[in-house]
Amino acid sequence: MSATGNQKRLTPARISAMKGGKPIVCLTAYTTPIARLLDEHCDLLLVGDSLGMVLYGMETTIGVTLDMMIAHGRAVMRGVAKACVVVDMPFGSYQESKEVAFRNAVRILQETGCDAVKLEGGEEMAETIGFLTKRGIPVMGHIGLMPQQVQTAGGYRSVGHSEHETSKIRRDAHAIGGSGAFAVVVEGTVEPLAREVTSAIHIPTIGIGASAACDGQVLVCDDILGLFNDFKPRFVKRYDDLGKRVADAAAAYADEVRARKFPTADHTFKRRP
Repeated sequence: MSATGNQKRLTPARISAMKGGKPIVCLTAYTTPIARLLDEHCDLLLVGDSLGMVLYGMETTIGVTLDMMIAHGRAVMRGVAKACVVVDMPFGSYQESKEVAFRNAVRILQETGCDAVKLEGGEEMAETIGFLTKRGIPVMGHIGLMPQQVQTAGGYRSVGHSEHETSKIRRDAHAIGGSGAFAVVVEGTVEPLAREVTSAIHIPTIGIGASAACDGQVLVCDDILGLFNDFKPRFVKRYDDLGKRVADAAAAYADEVRARKFPTADHTFKRRP
């Protein structure tokens, strides 16, 4: 891992202390090279189970395994010197019981060296989060739209439109806020409600498709770079179109190979005298 010398990485406690202050900057990262590029600019790097869709071509995050998350967590940690690193607990690795969640969270922390884990769920997961945090495992929560539950929630859609949804998200926010979590992601939640729960709880909210009033923001790195084009959520802003640039570079390479313009003498080895 690259954290060396006098430079110390941000901790979950320091992230938690940023509540109500300068907005927290978070992006996803799945590989060492990308982690190195993002590290200087981010407070948090999330090794998200979104890697199943972004890197592996899955339709949802349900097929992501614990071993996959650990492998990518290790890769990200090799590229980080500054940011706090959080690794998603994948579907099925924590829902069965708080004891199962503890064992799998320990694996993630021990085998990656990351700073914290993240799990989805509101009031139904508050007891599990409390169990983990009381045993020394920093946890980030996740409420609102929960990708691991899309098959029962009717797909990827914004939430907080009905009184039922609004009441549930309020309860979830308060439950996670009191569970011992150091922060909570609020995803796909209508702006007034995301703003309200941010004001109502004492831990930072990290918005994604929520409100600018959240204490921080997270987006999928490949989304902002234009590297993932299967679909573009409303809340995504493209900051570059690297996908087109990669395709253009590959096309130029292919043209030169077929025209025997590459490699040239500059790219080949000569026999030593």
